[in-house]
Amino acid sequence: MKGSTYRRCYCRGEDGKPLGKSCPQLSSRRHGVYAIRQELPARADGTRRSFSRGGYGSAKDAQEALDQVRALLAVPDGDDTEGQVAVGDLLEKVSKDSKAPLPDLAETRRRLTRGQKLTATLTVGDLLDEWLEVKRKSRRRTTLNGYESHVRVHLRPHLAERRLDRLTVGHVQAMFDAIDEQNETIAAENQRRREQEELCRWTKPGRPPAAERAKLAEQRAALAELPPYRRITGQATKHAVRRTLRTALNFAIGREYITFNPAKHVELGAAKRATGLLWTAERVARWRETGEKPSPVMVWTPDQLGEFLDAAEGDELYALFHLIAYHGLRRGEGVGQAWADIDFQTRTLTVAKAITVDGWTPYEDEPKTADSAGIVRLDSGTVAVLQAHRAQQLQARAERLQAGLPWTDTGKVFTQDDGTWLHPETVSDAFRRIVAEADLPPINLRDLRHGAAALIKAAGGDLQDAKEKLRHSTIVLTADTYMPLFAETEQELTERAAAVVPRARRQAPSDTAAHASLTHEPEDDEGPRPS
Repeated sequence: MKGSTYRRCYCRGEDGKPLGKSCPQLSSRRHGVYAIRQELPARADGTRRSFSRGGYGSAKDAQEALDQVRALLAVPDGDDTEGQVAVGDLLEKVSKDSKAPLPDLAETRRRLTRGQKLTATLTVGDLLDEWLEVKRKSRRRTTLNGYESHVRVHLRPHLAERRLDRLTVGHVQAMFDAIDEQNETIAAENQRRREQEELCRWTKPGRPPAAERAKLAEQRAALAELPPYRRITGQATKHAVRRTLRTALNFAIGREYITFNPAKHVELGAAKRATGLLWTAERVARWRETGEKPSPVMVWTPDQLGEFLDAAEGDELYALFHLIAYHGLRRGEGVGQAWADIDFQTRTLTVAKAITVDGWTPYEDEPKTADSAGIVRLDSGTVAVLQAHRAQQLQARAERLQAGLPWTDTGKVFTQDDGTWLHPETVSDAFRRIVAEADLPPINLRDLRHGAAALIKAAGGDLQDAKEKLRHSTIVLTADTYMPLFAETEQELTERAAAVVPRARRQAPSDTAAHASLTHEPEDDEGPRPS
């Protein structure tokens, strides 16, 4: 391709037009400056273009710049049309900014070889867009929704404009510091709103007088001006945000955009996992008095679980609650369970699909993790419950068809009246209703799955048995969640074991009585003492 160096000046004639090469002073080497011009590969649409730049102090400087431009043009192979156009785009963009340095030859070769963009410096925002696009093709919707939420709420506002290759640990740490500061602001605003709501209440009997109504109206107007309640970003969420960023940066390392992952070296306080606690009699009494749950994860005792199952036995979802309670299926796994994946002969159930929700829309997907998909061994009681449920479903199907009503054969164990998918939230609603009607201490439907771990311990199992039953990916997860629960169950089993031994005297003697039996002679009720 044609290219050259030349000398030019900016002198103008009497008419105000540039003199260009006709300037008589160009004969002097001290007049004017040197410039370069290099033809570039045609644009993608076939139009011609060139690279031009001036301001060089000597012919040598201009020639060195021209040589650099030509070296850049030689990076793509001769038959690499796409690469040649990309380098041409890069040089055309640089040509429009007289202060922009020429691209680095080694960096341009590296980017071109790896299929990276040449015309822009990659930012964290660019990376997040590219990473999410890849994840949309391979991740579960719920997982992807979490990623997108972290990117939208935290990562993009704080880091999107940062150059990816210059992202540091300090930048990431500053993001989490800003989140902590925002948490303090949110907490103060929430407290201010609570206080203002108190001022808006009329606590005396009857309707407030006119003067008080005017004051209340002013207070309510002030309340309307305050920010709405907002949730603070908890420690567990911050750890999740860091995991998302770390995963995205590992993706960038795999693409050879960067070589260092700063998110790995940011220190956050430990995120405490909610641990399971038993609803002991003392905790139930305290809850009835104050309405407070001792832990976000509460588990029924076997007696309480029995009360719930007795109360649920007449419900159309009884078999599902029984399955979750005894065998620890997740809600989506239970709703997505197919009859084809249950073998009554071998008394096994295969977890192969799950129905979860995206917003409110249910969809079928693979189980939560690779370890979640697996075989669950069923007890004879659960087999009988499922067989009875199967008979009821077949009878309902026959009655609908006989009545001329439609039936959708989804093959699912638990369905709506017409055979279509059961919405997962329908199960949660029914569970909460039965718990309230039975006046049991509150647990979530997910806690019913946790209760299966308590049954394992009560049957003499250990954490490894619980891990396998609940299909956890690691025993660390099982231990973090259930160690306190197992410890409490252990104590309860210890007390039961001690109570098995029959004793004539049920109440232990007091210390005083025990001491007296050792230091005092017995009373003479049955005749004289032997000599």
